[in-house]
Amino acid sequence: MEITRIGPDDWERFREVRLASLADAPTAFGSRHEDWVDAPVERWRDRLTQVPLTLLAQESGRIVGVVSGQPDGDEWVELISMWVAPEARGTGTAARLIEAVVDWAAAQDRRTCLMVRSDNVRARTAYERAGFVDVGVPEDWPADEPPENRMERRA
Repeated sequence: MEITRIGPDDWERFREVRLASLADAPTAFGSRHEDWVDAPVERWRDRLTQVPLTLLAQESGRIVGVVSGQPDGDEWVELISMWVAPEARGTGTAARLIEAVVDWAAAQDRRTCLMVRSDNVRARTAYERAGFVDVGVPEDWPADEPPENRMERRA
């Protein structure tokens, strides 16, 4: 498996995997498939410019996972938009993607955190295996939104 960093010029590859992730796991992300499916090229390029780290996992030339990271304040990098294709789940793809974001954060002397839907047991388990600790749903979480737990990397 190969993990590669992509940028704005790779928007078509990102579009492919992002639309696949939104279709496969519609409740796992803040965005929806219909929000992005007809997005113009510039919106895709802007996403890859505004979020400083986006990584693809590829196996035999096929994209099997994606993750992004963005600074959150002075101390943290937030791991966002993580997805692994169904056929690659349970193969270590998630662990490799998570570790790449953690390494990127550490290179900036930052710790890594993330938000994950409380009912997404599979994702929460993967993050726990990678050394994240669940610190609960933030106190100011909107009552009309599905709850999400903050997790922080402690190791």
